[in-house]
Amino acid sequence: MSRPRRRFDVEFRDGAVRIVKETGRPVAHVARELGVNEGTLGNRPSRMSR
Repeated sequence: MSRPRRRFDVEFRDGAVRIVKETGRPVAHVARELGVNEGTLGNRPSRMSR
């Protein structure tokens, strides 16, 4: 049986991207600390810089 899909609001994702940018830590490391899949944050930094 599958688990329901978790939804992350824009503020959560933007906050996570801010952590990546301000600390310079890899996306994978920050995602692991927040308990989310790397793919959830993987392409956010590139979107934020546009």
